[in-house]
Amino acid sequence: MIEFPSATVVGRRLPKEAFYKHLPLTKPLKDKFVSDVERIVVENSLTKSNLNLNDDAEINEIMLLSITLKKQEFDGKVVEAIARQNQHKLIFLLIYENSYQLALYHSKLYRTSWMQKDQVSLRPQGFSLDEIWNCFIEQIALFAEQAENIRTLSIEERLALQEKIQKLEKQIQKTETAAWKEQQPKKQFALYTKLREYQKQLEELKHGQA
Repeated sequence: MIEFPSATVVGRRLPKEAFYKHLPLTKPLKDKFVSDVERIVVENSLTKSNLNLNDDAEINEIMLLSITLKKQEFDGKVVEAIARQNQHKLIFLLIYENSYQLALYHSKLYRTSWMQKDQVSLRPQGFSLDEIWNCFIEQIALFAEQAENIRTLSIEERLALQEKIQKLEKQIQKTETAAWKEQQPKKQFALYTKLREYQKQLEELKHGQA
């Protein structure tokens, strides 16, 4: 459940043309914007005043945009383009039929897994918009965080660690597949040796021993 105060509600639909006609998009990406996106609605606007925050922040506004999609497998660059060209911080609620996904852009696009409506959860927590934005990063970008012993790490350090873990998991999967397909015993042994090294590194990253 997205629990934003009623004072933040906007509920204004934005014409798609306002985006793809004014954003610096390549023609293929503009075509995907038209083919992938059904509608865009500004659901909420979070500001210092309507949240009754006392602390000042570098961030002036955080907006929640719902984007109804025509297909679930959409091009994430469309969402990136909207976020990168907007002066405000944006949270996206992506909707395809009965499936929902949260996303935000923070150096790159982060997305949660697809969920049912009653599984969607987002809460603004903090004494400033900066703190609330960091809280949203935790809830979305670190939605499936695997690392332990993260109390002393900053948001950026946790994101970097998560990326290392994800890259290593892909490398493990790739090496497992290669080892399974390899016919020559010597090469297969070398691949399994490398696989064990990767698995050890992964455990160290997850348990804070790296």
